[in-house]
Amino acid sequence: MRIAIADDDGDSLAFLENVVTSLGHVSAKFADGERLSAALLRDTFDLVMLDWNMPGKSGFEVLQWMQSTIDNPPPVVMLTARTAKRDVTDALNAGADDYICKPEDEEVIAARIAAVLRRSNGSSSMDKIAEYGNYRLDRMAQTIRHNGADIVLTAKEFELADLLFRNRDRTLSRAYIMETIWRTSADLATRTLDMHISRVRSKLSLKPENGFRIFTVFGYGYRLETIDPAKDPAATE
Repeated sequence: MRIAIADDDGDSLAFLENVVTSLGHVSAKFADGERLSAALLRDTFDLVMLDWNMPGKSGFEVLQWMQSTIDNPPPVVMLTARTAKRDVTDALNAGADDYICKPEDEEVIAARIAAVLRRSNGSSSMDKIAEYGNYRLDRMAQTIRHNGADIVLTAKEFELADLLFRNRDRTLSRAYIMETIWRTSADLATRTLDMHISRVRSKLSLKPENGFRIFTVFGYGYRLETIDPAKDPAATE
């Protein structure tokens, strides 16, 4: 998963990067709130870790901005030296999912990150068998069945389909998909991603009458949309 870390202290950024890496996640570091805000508009993250006192835009201001500006904002963990109870309640009421007071042990921070990610992703995201409408995913066997028929997919096609279903109705950036599936930059293999999206769309017959469709967000990425055939005129055409 991809985690954004915002803190104006270089030592804190390095410390948190080590914590995130130890959990097997990818981190993106930001020294101020303005740069983080710009990144959130063009990229996808599974979690945002915010220091409160930062130049340009404070962590609390970023938190408020996220809640009012971003559709389906990622969960937020405030990690700050501010320990006043009023600050804690203000942050949680503004939308923060957790609040950690500095300094804190690496093990505790790692456990809190893992807990927030579990809550945000839901238990079904890691279940061996998952069902989305008429699609049945077996994550151990890496197979998908649709209306009782097996669909033949490559390993990467299955990973991509699983990622889209787990994040249905959430727009995923190209960089996020490339780093999650191919562990590489979006700039290196744009054609690879587009080709796999096309194959997954075709093989799974992702169209309104089957309850899902892949929507291209030009200049950003893709979104697997949940469609109610009874309410979507295109599904009956």
